[in-house]
Amino acid sequence: MDKAMNVPSVLLVLHDVAPQTWADYQPFVEAVDALGDVPITWLVVPDFHRRNNLDAHPDFRQMLTHRVARGDELALHGYFHCDDGTKPSNPRDWFMRRVYTHEGEFYTLSEQAALARLRAGIELFDRYNWPLHGFVAPAWLMSEGTREALRQLPLSYTSDPQHLYRLPDFSTVDAPGLVWSARSPWRRGLSKWISDYREQHWRHAPVIRLGLHPVDMCHEFSRNYWLQTLKRLLNEGRVPMTKARWLERQNQRIGRAA
Repeated sequence: MDKAMNVPSVLLVLHDVAPQTWADYQPFVEAVDALGDVPITWLVVPDFHRRNNLDAHPDFRQMLTHRVARGDELALHGYFHCDDGTKPSNPRDWFMRRVYTHEGEFYTLSEQAALARLRAGIELFDRYNWPLHGFVAPAWLMSEGTREALRQLPLSYTSDPQHLYRLPDFSTVDAPGLVWSARSPWRRGLSKWISDYREQHWRHAPVIRLGLHPVDMCHEFSRNYWLQTLKRLLNEGRVPMTKARWLERQNQRIGRAA
Protein backbone atom coordinates (compact mmCIF):
# COMPACT_ATOMS: atom_id res chain seq x y z
CA MET A 1 0.00 0.00 0.00
CA ASP A 2 1.17 3.54 -0.73
CA LYS A 3 3.08 4.91 2.27
CA ALA A 4 1.22 8.22 2.02
CA MET A 5 -2.10 6.44 2.59
CA ASN A 6 -1.27 5.75 6.23
CA VAL A 7 1.11 8.41 7.53
CA PRO A 8 0.13 11.93 8.63
CA SER A 9 0.36 14.72 6.06
CA VAL A 10 1.13 18.42 5.88
CA LEU A 11 -0.45 20.74 3.32
CA LEU A 12 1.35 23.99 2.48
CA VAL A 13 -1.11 26.57 1.13
CA LEU A 14 -0.29 30.05 -0.21
CA HIS A 15 -3.23 32.47 -0.12
CA ASP A 16 -3.80 35.57 -2.27
CA VAL A 17 -1.50 34.51 -5.10
CA ALA A 18 -1.26 37.29 -7.70
CA PRO A 19 1.38 39.25 -9.62
CA GLN A 20 1.28 41.87 -6.86
CA THR A 21 2.09 39.36 -4.11
CA TRP A 22 4.65 37.19 -5.90
CA ALA A 23 7.62 39.32 -4.82
CA ASP A 24 6.62 38.69 -1.19
CA TYR A 25 6.33 34.95 -1.69
CA GLN A 26 9.27 34.26 -4.00
CA PRO A 27 12.09 33.99 -1.40
CA PHE A 28 9.96 31.73 0.76
CA VAL A 29 9.04 29.49 -2.18
CA GLU A 30 12.71 29.22 -3.11
CA ALA A 31 13.51 28.17 0.47
CA VAL A 32 10.76 25.53 0.34
CA ASP A 33 12.03 24.24 -2.99
CA ALA A 34 15.48 23.83 -1.41
CA LEU A 35 13.96 21.36 1.07
CA GLY A 36 13.20 18.89 -1.71
CA ASP A 37 9.92 17.63 -3.12
CA VAL A 38 7.35 19.72 -1.22
CA PRO A 39 4.25 20.35 -3.34
CA ILE A 40 2.39 23.60 -2.71
CA THR A 41 -1.24 24.58 -3.15
CA TRP A 42 -1.47 28.09 -4.63
CA LEU A 43 -4.74 29.99 -4.10
CA VAL A 44 -4.82 32.07 -7.28
CA VAL A 45 -6.83 35.29 -7.65
CA PRO A 46 -7.71 36.01 -11.32
CA ASP A 47 -7.74 39.81 -10.90
CA PHE A 48 -6.47 40.70 -7.43
CA HIS A 49 -8.10 43.94 -6.21
CA ARG A 50 -9.06 44.64 -9.84
CA ARG A 51 -5.43 45.62 -10.59
CA ASN A 52 -3.76 42.27 -11.33
CA ASN A 53 -5.61 40.68 -14.26
CA LEU A 54 -3.66 37.51 -15.04
CA ASP A 55 -4.28 37.93 -18.76
CA ALA A 56 -1.88 40.91 -18.63
CA HIS A 57 0.95 39.06 -16.86
CA PRO A 58 2.37 36.33 -19.11
CA ASP A 59 5.58 35.86 -17.11
CA PHE A 60 3.62 35.27 -13.93
CA ARG A 61 1.31 32.83 -15.70
CA GLN A 62 4.33 30.98 -17.06
CA MET A 63 5.67 30.65 -13.53
CA LEU A 64 2.36 29.16 -12.38
CA THR A 65 2.33 26.76 -15.33
CA HIS A 66 5.83 25.67 -14.32
CA ARG A 67 4.63 25.06 -10.78
CA VAL A 68 1.82 22.83 -12.04
CA ALA A 69 4.39 20.84 -14.03
CA ARG A 70 6.37 20.38 -10.78
CA GLY A 71 3.35 18.82 -9.09
CA ASP A 72 1.85 21.86 -7.37
CA GLU A 73 -1.87 22.62 -7.32
CA LEU A 74 -3.58 25.84 -8.34
CA ALA A 75 -6.95 26.56 -6.74
CA LEU A 76 -9.39 29.38 -7.47
CA HIS A 77 -9.40 32.01 -4.72
CA GLY A 78 -12.29 34.33 -5.41
CA TYR A 79 -12.09 36.48 -8.51
CA PHE A 80 -11.24 40.03 -7.38
CA HIS A 81 -10.53 39.28 -3.69
CA CYS A 82 -12.17 42.54 -2.59
CA ASP A 83 -15.57 43.29 -1.13
CA ASP A 84 -17.25 45.65 -3.58
CA GLY A 85 -20.82 44.93 -2.52
CA THR A 86 -23.39 47.27 -1.04
CA LYS A 87 -22.74 48.82 2.37
CA PRO A 88 -23.25 46.57 5.42
CA SER A 89 -26.89 46.58 6.51
CA ASN A 90 -26.61 45.35 10.10
CA PRO A 91 -24.03 45.19 12.93
CA ARG A 92 -23.00 41.60 12.22
CA ASP A 93 -22.34 42.32 8.54
CA TRP A 94 -20.48 45.50 9.48
CA PHE A 95 -18.21 43.53 11.79
CA MET A 96 -17.57 40.75 9.26
CA ARG A 97 -16.98 43.12 6.32
CA ARG A 98 -15.23 46.05 8.00
CA VAL A 99 -13.47 44.62 11.07
CA TYR A 100 -12.85 40.93 10.43
CA THR A 101 -11.94 41.62 6.79
CA HIS A 102 -12.43 44.02 3.91
CA GLU A 103 -11.96 41.21 1.39
CA GLY A 104 -15.00 38.97 1.87
CA GLU A 105 -15.82 39.04 -1.84
CA PHE A 106 -18.29 36.13 -1.75
CA TYR A 107 -19.88 36.94 1.62
CA THR A 108 -22.97 38.70 0.24
CA LEU A 109 -23.17 37.52 -3.38
CA SER A 110 -26.40 36.16 -4.80
CA GLU A 111 -26.38 32.77 -6.48
CA GLN A 112 -26.40 34.42 -9.91
CA ALA A 113 -23.56 36.80 -9.08
CA ALA A 114 -21.50 34.04 -7.50
CA LEU A 115 -22.04 31.78 -10.51
CA ALA A 116 -20.86 34.52 -12.87
CA ARG A 117 -17.59 35.05 -10.99
CA LEU A 118 -16.97 31.36 -10.42
CA ARG A 119 -17.55 30.55 -14.08
CA ALA A 120 -15.25 33.39 -15.13
CA GLY A 121 -12.54 31.94 -12.87
CA ILE A 122 -13.06 28.43 -14.24
CA GLU A 123 -12.84 29.78 -17.79
CA LEU A 124 -9.53 31.48 -16.97
CA PHE A 125 -8.08 28.23 -15.61
CA ASP A 126 -9.30 26.42 -18.71
CA ARG A 127 -7.75 29.07 -20.95
CA TYR A 128 -4.30 28.43 -19.51
CA ASN A 129 -4.69 24.66 -19.18
CA TRP A 130 -4.47 24.70 -15.40
CA PRO A 131 -6.23 21.75 -13.73
CA LEU A 132 -8.79 23.00 -11.23
CA HIS A 133 -10.24 21.06 -8.31
CA GLY A 134 -10.92 23.56 -5.56
CA PHE A 135 -12.36 26.95 -4.73
CA VAL A 136 -11.53 28.88 -1.56
CA ALA A 137 -13.53 32.02 -0.83
CA PRO A 138 -11.51 35.06 0.29
CA ALA A 139 -11.42 35.10 4.10
CA TRP A 140 -13.36 31.78 3.84
CA LEU A 141 -16.62 33.77 3.77
CA MET A 142 -19.42 32.43 1.57
CA SER A 143 -23.04 33.44 1.17
CA GLU A 144 -25.75 30.84 0.81
CA GLY A 145 -25.94 31.94 -2.82
CA THR A 146 -22.27 31.02 -3.24
CA ARG A 147 -22.89 27.60 -1.72
CA GLU A 148 -25.76 27.02 -4.12
CA ALA A 149 -23.58 28.11 -7.03
CA LEU A 150 -20.80 25.71 -6.02
CA ARG A 151 -23.25 22.81 -6.05
CA GLN A 152 -23.72 23.39 -9.79
CA LEU A 153 -20.08 23.49 -10.86
CA PRO A 154 -17.45 20.85 -11.72
CA LEU A 155 -15.31 21.45 -8.63
CA SER A 156 -14.39 18.81 -6.05
CA TYR A 157 -13.85 20.82 -2.87
CA THR A 158 -13.99 24.07 -0.95
CA SER A 159 -12.71 24.81 2.55
CA ASP A 160 -12.78 26.88 5.71
CA PRO A 161 -9.99 27.27 8.30
CA GLN A 162 -10.52 23.84 9.89
CA HIS A 163 -12.27 21.71 7.25
CA LEU A 164 -12.39 20.68 3.65
CA TYR A 165 -15.82 20.19 2.08
CA ARG A 166 -16.44 17.75 -0.73
CA LEU A 167 -18.58 19.15 -3.49
CA PRO A 168 -21.35 19.16 -4.50
CA ASP A 169 -22.80 17.88 -1.21
CA PHE A 170 -20.56 19.83 1.21
CA SER A 171 -19.70 16.71 3.20
CA THR A 172 -17.21 17.66 5.89
CA VAL A 173 -13.61 16.45 6.16
CA ASP A 174 -11.63 17.49 9.23
CA ALA A 175 -8.43 19.24 8.12
CA PRO A 176 -7.15 21.53 10.90
CA GLY A 177 -5.17 24.54 9.82
CA LEU A 178 -2.70 27.03 11.23
CA VAL A 179 -3.09 30.63 10.11
CA TRP A 180 -1.66 33.91 11.40
CA SER A 181 -2.75 37.49 11.75
CA ALA A 182 0.58 39.23 11.12
CA ARG A 183 -0.30 42.89 10.65
CA SER A 184 1.24 44.07 13.93
CA PRO A 185 3.81 42.81 16.46
CA TRP A 186 1.20 41.89 19.09
CA ARG A 187 -0.83 39.99 16.50
CA ARG A 188 2.25 38.07 15.40
CA GLY A 189 3.13 37.21 19.00
CA LEU A 190 -0.40 36.04 19.76
CA SER A 191 -0.54 34.08 16.50
CA LYS A 192 2.63 32.19 17.38
CA TRP A 193 1.34 31.36 20.85
CA ILE A 194 -1.95 30.06 19.46
CA SER A 195 -0.23 28.15 16.66
CA ASP A 196 2.25 26.47 19.02
CA TYR A 197 -0.64 25.36 21.22
CA ARG A 198 -2.67 24.09 18.30
CA GLU A 199 0.24 22.24 16.75
CA GLN A 200 0.75 20.32 20.00
CA HIS A 201 -2.97 19.64 20.28
CA TRP A 202 -3.00 18.33 16.71
CA ARG A 203 0.22 16.35 16.88
CA HIS A 204 -1.65 13.11 16.11
CA ALA A 205 -4.00 14.62 13.52
CA PRO A 206 -3.96 12.91 10.11
CA VAL A 207 -3.30 16.26 8.45
CA ILE A 208 -2.22 19.80 9.35
CA ARG A 209 -2.68 22.68 6.93
CA LEU A 210 -0.31 25.65 6.90
CA GLY A 211 -2.22 28.66 5.55
CA LEU A 212 0.18 31.46 4.61
CA HIS A 213 -0.64 35.01 3.52
CA PRO A 214 1.53 37.62 1.78
CA VAL A 215 1.71 39.78 4.92
CA ASP A 216 3.34 36.85 6.74
CA MET A 217 6.22 37.10 4.28
CA CYS A 218 6.82 40.77 5.09
CA HIS A 219 8.07 40.08 8.63
CA GLU A 220 11.08 37.93 9.47
CA PHE A 221 9.42 36.62 12.63
CA SER A 222 6.39 35.18 10.85
CA ARG A 223 8.28 34.13 7.72
CA ASN A 224 10.78 32.14 9.79
CA TYR A 225 7.98 30.60 11.82
CA TRP A 226 6.37 29.11 8.72
CA LEU A 227 9.62 27.75 7.30
CA GLN A 228 10.73 26.24 10.61
CA THR A 229 7.28 24.77 11.25
CA LEU A 230 7.24 23.17 7.83
CA LYS A 231 10.72 21.72 8.39
CA ARG A 232 9.71 20.37 11.79
CA LEU A 233 6.57 18.69 10.49
CA LEU A 234 8.50 17.13 7.62
CA ASN A 235 11.20 15.90 10.00
CA GLU A 236 8.48 14.34 12.13
CA GLY A 237 7.54 12.23 9.13
CA ARG A 238 4.54 14.08 7.72
CA VAL A 239 4.12 13.63 3.99
CA PRO A 240 3.70 16.91 2.06
CA MET A 241 0.75 16.99 -0.33
CA THR A 242 -1.50 19.37 -2.16
CA LYS A 243 -5.05 19.80 -0.91
CA ALA A 244 -6.52 18.06 -3.95
CA ARG A 245 -4.14 15.10 -3.66
CA TRP A 246 -4.76 14.65 0.05
CA LEU A 247 -8.53 14.73 -0.42
CA GLU A 248 -8.21 12.24 -3.26
CA ARG A 249 -6.34 9.90 -0.91
CA GLN A 250 -9.10 10.21 1.67
CA ASN A 251 -11.67 9.32 -0.97
CA GLN A 252 -9.59 6.28 -1.93
CA ARG A 253 -9.46 5.14 1.67
CA ILE A 254 -13.22 5.47 1.99
CA GLY A 255 -13.65 3.51 -1.23
CA ARG A 256 -11.39 0.71 -0.03
CA ALA A 257 -13.12 0.53 3.34
CA ALA A 258 -16.47 0.24 1.61
